[in-house]
Amino acid sequence: MARLRVAVLVSHTGSNFRALHEASLRPGAGFEIGLVVSNNSGSQALAYAREQEIPHRHLSSHTHATAEELDAALVEELTARSVDLVVTAGYMKKLGPRTLASHGNRIINIHPALLPRHGGQGMFGSAVHEAVLASGDRVTGPSIHYVTAEYDAGEVIARHEVPVLPDDTAESLAARVLAAEHRLLPEVVARIAAESA
Repeated sequence: MARLRVAVLVSHTGSNFRALHEASLRPGAGFEIGLVVSNNSGSQALAYAREQEIPHRHLSSHTHATAEELDAALVEELTARSVDLVVTAGYMKKLGPRTLASHGNRIINIHPALLPRHGGQGMFGSAVHEAVLASGDRVTGPSIHYVTAEYDAGEVIARHEVPVLPDDTAESLAARVLAAEHRLLPEVVARIAAESA
């Protein structure tokens, strides 16, 4: 039986991509990584994709002169690789209208807070965890949602709660949330694969 073909879009280290790839190698996994795209030619994610012989592309303003050309190139890559599901995991670029139109409800993102709290433009990385601590929230954790034209506004399909501890810093909280992300993302992709079979 054909496995769900996943493309992962990533900008930097790609630890969620690695977790997803490792899960795809387990016996009975219903999905495979068919493409990795990064806007950062020096990203650790692209280096890992090369090492693992996973198809990969660098697409950015260095490879395409306009946002429209970049958007069209991404759609072309996703189509050429017969991608069933797109996962944005630490991808620091907004997806263009062609990509959103061509893959619609087949694009998901992982966000390091319990949406709708602490989401929106500029809410990524340490800014999210600092906002959680400043708000006095007692729980946080990753959310996975469908991607729309508006930042972090799509339907949330999964969350995992992580307690905020009294002595947490943004760094300690980020580490625990990231560990939860590494569990949640493969679970959700496996569920989508099972529902698509």
